[in-house]
Amino acid sequence: MDNRPRTAPATIHRRQFMKALGLGIAATAVASSHLFGAGAEAQTPGLITKQIPRTGEVVPAIGLGSFLTFDVLPGQPREHLREVIRRFSEGGGRVIDTSPLYGMAEVNVGDFATALGINDRVFIGNKIWSTGEYLADDSHAARSLEQSTQRLWREKIDLMQCHSLVNVDVIVPLLRAWKKEGRIRYIGVTHHEPAYFGVLAQWVEQGDVDFVQVRYSIYARMAEERLLRAAADRGTAVLVNMPLEKARLHKLVAGRPLPDFARELGIETWAQFFLTWVISHPAVTCAIPATANPEHLSENIAAMRGPLPDRDMRARMVRYMETIPGFDTLDEMPWYPDKTYPGVIGRAQRELRRRT
Repeated sequence: MDNRPRTAPATIHRRQFMKALGLGIAATAVASSHLFGAGAEAQTPGLITKQIPRTGEVVPAIGLGSFLTFDVLPGQPREHLREVIRRFSEGGGRVIDTSPLYGMAEVNVGDFATALGINDRVFIGNKIWSTGEYLADDSHAARSLEQSTQRLWREKIDLMQCHSLVNVDVIVPLLRAWKKEGRIRYIGVTHHEPAYFGVLAQWVEQGDVDFVQVRYSIYARMAEERLLRAAADRGTAVLVNMPLEKARLHKLVAGRPLPDFARELGIETWAQFFLTWVISHPAVTCAIPATANPEHLSENIAAMRGPLPDRDMRARMVRYMETIPGFDTLDEMPWYPDKTYPGVIGRAQRELRRRT
């Protein structure tokens, strides 16, 4: 069998989804002249981009997550985060995902995007987590939105998502109202636990959301069973969380050379290997790996250039990973092995452990 990658335009349209599944989904990066919106600049030439199905808006296929990585205690050094955002923007990145639950992440994203003069070009995906006594009261969610706009220095949030499906039956209609009022541009739902993928799929199949955010990686492929097909069928954009399994995939291959066939795709790092696999799925709009390391950021965004694997090559990449000891039990490994993020979240966790 000839496993050499075939090529096609990098912007993948929903109507091509079923054809792509059958004929292969390789792509090469092409220049895009589409804009992100009023005042936005054209995409950097040569990037792999995807369309948001319901509007045709084009976004780069690699974004930036901020869970733990952007949570730095006030007064502590954080210039490395400025450098991460600088390299991300200069490398063509635009989509940044954050949440009020991510400690100081919103503050740091807003501060540095504004200081670097790129806030008007960044596509912000944010979240609402409103529960407890507020199950039938939108005042808590409204205050959360107001706080997020202030922290992010934004009048409007591009994408607001119901965080982990919390209070979803109340929050999604509220997001719909905010969208109508012009306070947000898109609405979405998120989760990272496979047990909830069926519920995510139901919201997609109902046609009520513009985006769905889900865990998907070369290891965790459960979203393929229903959710990604539903998103393609309903014209729902897909953000991918945990595409690197929170550094566990890198831990698994530490010290190992890339397989020889990776050269066929111009892959030079394991980050490229894992991320190009994710974004080559035609239903995936953007993968959002998180990092606080500028060098790792540079490796991540490099996955937006060069050809993508087709169906046969994707299968070959999975088969190779299945030969690596520990791959089948990766979920037993702790998140971010050998890394610590002593931010607000970490401080709260330490306090909780002290009390118990």
